[in-house]
Amino acid sequence: MTLKEFRDEVRRVNEDSVNHPEHYNQGGIECIDAMESAFGEESVISFCLLNAFKYLWRAREKDDFYSNISKAIWYLEYIKETEEEKDE
Repeated sequence: MTLKEFRDEVRRVNEDSVNHPEHYNQGGIECIDAMESAFGEESVISFCLLNAFKYLWRAREKDDFYSNISKAIWYLEYIKETEEEKDE
């Protein structure tokens, strides 16, 4: 598989099933937003780091390699965006 094919596959998987899965949204509130409200930003950042680690750790062991990589990227992007907002 070429790098371009890999990126295209990651983008395909990255759609709603990774970015906004229906089962993580209740009453219009995403789970991660509720977590941040309940536990604070630093706790959610730690949670995201650990989840990214988990998805990378198991990526080659599970059937859906691209989905696991995409989920890890999602958590890392969430951290990046959160940290960038602090700097503004």
